[in-house]
Amino acid sequence: MEVKVYNNEVARALKYLSKKMIKEGVMKEIKKRKFYEKPSVKKKRKQKEAIKKRLKAEKFEFHD
Repeated sequence: MEVKVYNNEVARALKYLSKKMIKEGVMKEIKKRKFYEKPSVKKKRKQKEAIKKRLKAEKFEFHD
């Protein structure tokens, strides 16, 4: 990932970089890999995420 700094605006470039990393899911991946996650815990987490995703999709489907 690359961010160009213009006119010595380092703070602005860092802000842009952090937004870009969040958008691409890099920060989420770093948090996930910070500690080892047992396969059983990983499976449960993925199931919860799938349920949450399905409920959210249903909510928007019936929102009409």
